[in-house]
Amino acid sequence: MQTEVIVVGAGPTGLMLANELTLAGVQVVVLEKERTRSSQSRAGGLQPRTAEVLDLRGFLDPLLEQALDRGKFGGHFAGLPVELDCRPWQTRHPYPVAIPQGRLEAFLEQRLVERGVPVLRGHAVAAIEQDADGVTAGEIRGGYLVACDGGHSAVRKMLGVPFPGIPGRMASVVADLTLASRSEAVPRVSEHFSRYPKSANGFFTVLHPIEGERYRLIFGRFAAERPDRELPITTEEVQEALTAVYGPETTLGELLAASRFSDATRQVENYREGRVLFAGDAAHIHLPIGGQGVNLGIQDAVNLGWKLAAAVRGWAPEGLLDSYHAERHPVAARVLRTTRAQSLIMNPSRDADLATVRDLFTDLLRLPDTNYFVSGMMSGLDIEYPGVGPRMIDLDLTTADGPTRVSRLLHSGRGLLLCLDDAPRSIDHWADRVNQVVAKADRDAGTVLIRPDGHIAWTSGDMQPLDTALTRWFG
Repeated sequence: MQTEVIVVGAGPTGLMLANELTLAGVQVVVLEKERTRSSQSRAGGLQPRTAEVLDLRGFLDPLLEQALDRGKFGGHFAGLPVELDCRPWQTRHPYPVAIPQGRLEAFLEQRLVERGVPVLRGHAVAAIEQDADGVTAGEIRGGYLVACDGGHSAVRKMLGVPFPGIPGRMASVVADLTLASRSEAVPRVSEHFSRYPKSANGFFTVLHPIEGERYRLIFGRFAAERPDRELPITTEEVQEALTAVYGPETTLGELLAASRFSDATRQVENYREGRVLFAGDAAHIHLPIGGQGVNLGIQDAVNLGWKLAAAVRGWAPEGLLDSYHAERHPVAARVLRTTRAQSLIMNPSRDADLATVRDLFTDLLRLPDTNYFVSGMMSGLDIEYPGVGPRMIDLDLTTADGPTRVSRLLHSGRGLLLCLDDAPRSIDHWADRVNQVVAKADRDAGTVLIRPDGHIAWTSGDMQPLDTALTRWFG
């Protein structure tokens, strides 16, 4: 089979990337080693910036119809009892959106199926060869390959790409289950995350309702040998943790799905190796705390998609594809640092010295300026890339065709020259890559050039000419 891009991995990152490439008219094949999608809840929500990114493609509204009703609670940092307030960041989505990972994957895969994109399940990649013209994965040949195949990436291992970092120091279990009986210590309704972590009798746990009678339990021991990651998780193991923290009145009903994870922190040194690129957990892993993993992966995909499409189509300016690494590597590196810090501050052992640090951070988060800083960092709303402006606010607009919003003008996946000053520009050379819209907003923002990922590439207040910015990003 011949294609333009091979995407390995049908998780949120790979499926979102395939949608981005397909939107740009690029031929894609998605390879996934598992025959069926996991039934485990895994990631349970979207950070505000990821909700915005999905809104840029018109994906958010149909996903919201499948979202769980967990109330409007702000995010958290290290499980501290202070809600992160994203409202000052001028977003339409200031609260995390509770969409289970499986529903997100099913939605993204269905979009690909509707567009005729092959998603080949049960198709493990056994060998990879690349040359100056493309990449061969088994019997499939493509111009590029993107590894989105998770923290234990087979692609990364086959190419011998190092995955430096810090090995896991603790082993934990995450399980979806039902309860046959519950003590008063078990939460009945959704609350802010800070209400869920508990510790007792050598165990730390996080137990919270998912939907209906279904709960998610995360647990581990303070001092224990780390079991092999593939060792089956038994009902006795789960019941022991429930009894230790929630009392003998809390008994396991059905163990629906379970897996092991650690607090290992690793990141590839370069997101590109010739014609092979890395995204999502194949590029970076960290302790799953604060709802960062899926969000990093989705945003990797949206940053990479239009750049890789430009390379495939032959109009990418010099350095555009390499800007994927330059922009996204530091973002993930910061997440790796902050998740390590959070693992210490969460202080499940209730160490007296760490408890004082926890109390100090709690007080700091109650300060508006600190909360603003941390909420922007955890939500991804504060991301700015070198030489690029911040994300474009999703303004209400009035155009000749009627009312709209900035996000709706980016559904095409093309660049956008938004003229809010009644002064359209000549962009004939880029008209096949950039849409120009004249509109009015409730503020005078001049003219703004917006990249397909929603970041501002140029404004009429910049010193450089518009043509320079167009050439830099759109060839």
